[in-house]
Amino acid sequence: MNFFQQQRQAKRRTLLLIVLMALAVLSLIAVSCVLMTIPVEDGDGNVLFDLEMSRELIGYVSAVVISVVLLGSTAKHSELSAGGKVIARGLNGRLINHNAQTLEEQRLLNVVEEMAIASGTAVPPVYLLPELGINAFAAGMTPQNAVIGVTQGAINLLTREELQGVIAHEFSHIYNGDMRLNTRLIAIVHGILVLGLTGSYILRGTDAVGKEAARRNKFVAFTALVGFVLCVAGFAGSYFGNLIKAAIGRQREFLADATAVQYTRNPQSIAGALKKIGGYELGATLNAARAAEFSHLYFGSGTSSFDLMASHPDLSERIRRVDAQWDGSFVKIAAPVVEPQTKPDLPISDAFGGVPAAAMAVLYDLSAAQASVAAIGAPQAEHLSEARRVLGDIPQVLREAARSVDGAQAIVYGLLLSRSAPVLGMHLDTLRGSVDDAVFEQLELLQNPLLSLQPGLRLPLLDLATPSLQQLGKSFARVDANLIALIEADNETELLEWTLLRIVERNVLGAAPVQFKFGLFQCAEELLALLSALARAGQNDQAAAAKALQSAWHGLAFEQPQEIRKDLEELIGLETALNRLRHLMPEERPALLNAMTRCVMHDGVITVAEAELFRAVADLLDCPLPPFLSIPVQVGSRATEVAREQGAVAATA
Repeated sequence: MNFFQQQRQAKRRTLLLIVLMALAVLSLIAVSCVLMTIPVEDGDGNVLFDLEMSRELIGYVSAVVISVVLLGSTAKHSELSAGGKVIARGLNGRLINHNAQTLEEQRLLNVVEEMAIASGTAVPPVYLLPELGINAFAAGMTPQNAVIGVTQGAINLLTREELQGVIAHEFSHIYNGDMRLNTRLIAIVHGILVLGLTGSYILRGTDAVGKEAARRNKFVAFTALVGFVLCVAGFAGSYFGNLIKAAIGRQREFLADATAVQYTRNPQSIAGALKKIGGYELGATLNAARAAEFSHLYFGSGTSSFDLMASHPDLSERIRRVDAQWDGSFVKIAAPVVEPQTKPDLPISDAFGGVPAAAMAVLYDLSAAQASVAAIGAPQAEHLSEARRVLGDIPQVLREAARSVDGAQAIVYGLLLSRSAPVLGMHLDTLRGSVDDAVFEQLELLQNPLLSLQPGLRLPLLDLATPSLQQLGKSFARVDANLIALIEADNETELLEWTLLRIVERNVLGAAPVQFKFGLFQCAEELLALLSALARAGQNDQAAAAKALQSAWHGLAFEQPQEIRKDLEELIGLETALNRLRHLMPEERPALLNAMTRCVMHDGVITVAEAELFRAVADLLDCPLPPFLSIPVQVGSRATEVAREQGAVAATA
C-alpha cells in the first residue's frame, strides 16, 4: 500500500472515529437516561424524585453529557494541537537536538536525521525520556509539529540497526496517518473521562452537605443523582473508549512493523528490538505519571493491561510477522541498564558508521525522478544510504551550527545569500543591525561554507536546522521578516528563494490540515500556474519553457486552460495555487507529481537545481519526496550538453 492509499485509509479511519465517538456519546446518554429513572426517597419513605420528574429532566442531563464530553475533548485537543512536544514533556522528555550529551544520544540523532532526509522531510525534534524500559513514540497533529521520543533504555541497549528499525517504525506512524488519529483518540477518551471526573466532583460536593439534608432536600438529592449518573456513565465510557483505542492501535502496529522492514530492508532490525524487549527484565515499561494516557502511542506496551485493553499486539506475533524463522527465544537482558558513556569528539565519518563522504552528482535521469515519486512516504534502503551519504557531504561546521538556535538562524540567512559580490554586500547590509550580534557573527563564520555548499545539500541542511528554528517560538516572526527583506533586497525574487522561505515558515509555524476535497480537473488553472512557474524556473528561454509546459500537460485527462488567471500570476498567485492544490484528493496527487516530473524531464535530464526545486514544491504540497538517486552521466552525452545549457539556471537557483 503506497503513501496515497494510506492517506485515503487515514481519512476513512478518521470518519470511523467520528462515528464511534458519536455512538459513544449516544450510548452515554442512553445510560444516563436509564439511571435517571431511578426513584429517590427520603428517610421516611417519601418520594422526592420520581419517574415522571426524571423524564422531564432527561433532556437537561443529555445536554450536560454532550457538553462535558465536547468541552473536555476540545480542551485536550487544543492542548495537543501545540504539537507532540506537549506529550514528550508530559513524559518528562528532554530535547536533545541541540544538546546531545553522550555518544548514544548523538547516535540517536544521526539515525533520526538519516530517516528524515531519506523521507524528504524536516528533522523532527527528538526527546530523550529518562526511562530504563526500551520504548519510543511519535506524536503530533501534523508532520510539521511531530516529535520523536526515545527512552534511555532504548539508546543504551539497542544496536544502531535495531534503533534504526524502531525509528523507521515511528516514521511510519507519522506518514500512515496514525499519529494524528492517535492524538485525536487521546482527546476523545479524555473528554469521556472528564464526564466521570465531573460526576465524582459533584458527588463529593453533595456529600459535604450532609446525609440528613440530602435525604430531605430535593435539589441536593437531584444533584447527587446527576453526579452518580455522570460518574457511572463517564467511567463506563472511558473503559469502552480505551477498548476502541487499544483495538485501533493493535492493527496499526503490524503495519508500522512491516513498513519499517520496507524502509530498512532488514527484518532483523525491528525483530531484534522486539526480542530485546521480550527478554529484558523491564521490558518496554514507562513509569511516568501520565504514561497510561498515551499508551497507544508507544513502540512497545508501556503499561500492563489484559488482552482486550492491550494497546499492542503480542510480542511473539509481531516478531513472527517480520521474522518467520524465529525460534521463539528472546534476548535475555538483566536490569539495571549500564550507564551511558560520555560523548567523545568524533569525526563526522565515525558518527555515521564510517561512511565516507562522496561527491555530489550533478544530473539525474527520468528513472531517478520516478523512483522518488514512487517512494513518497515509503523510502527504501537505497534512500537511507543516499541520506547517509548526503549528511556526510555536509561540512561538519554546518551540521554543528544547525543544532544551535543562533547557528540555525545564520544558516537559513546564509542559504539566501547571493553569490554575486554586489548583491552579497547588499544582503549583508540588510542583515547587519537587524539580527542579534551572536547570529551575525555565526553568519560571518559560516558564510564561505554556505556559499560553496553544493546545491543539492541546501534542502537537507535546512531540514537539519528546523528543530532549532522551532525553539524560537514567537521570536521567529523577526527571523521571518529578515528572510523576506533578504529576498526582496535585489528587487528580484527567484522561485527557489520563495519556496525555501515557504518551507521554513511551514515547518516552524505549521500548516492548516489538508481536507482532501478537490479533483485535479477542478484545479486546472492552479495546476497551470504551478507548471508554468516550474517551466520558467528550469529553462533559459520562453520557447524552452513552453515546450516543458506542453510536455507536462501531455497525458492529463482534461484540457489546458488558455491562460493563467490574473489572481494566479506572480508568486503571490502561485501561493494561492499551491494552497488549493494541497487539498487534492489522495488519488489525484500521483497525476500532479507525474505532470511535474514531465515538466522538468522534457529535455531528458534533471539538473540539481531542478531536482531541488521539484522536491521543495513537492514538500509544500505535503508530498514528502525522498532524495533523487544520482546516476553517472558520460561526458559528451546529451545530458552534459543540457547541463551546460542550463548552467546559468543552476548557478542562480
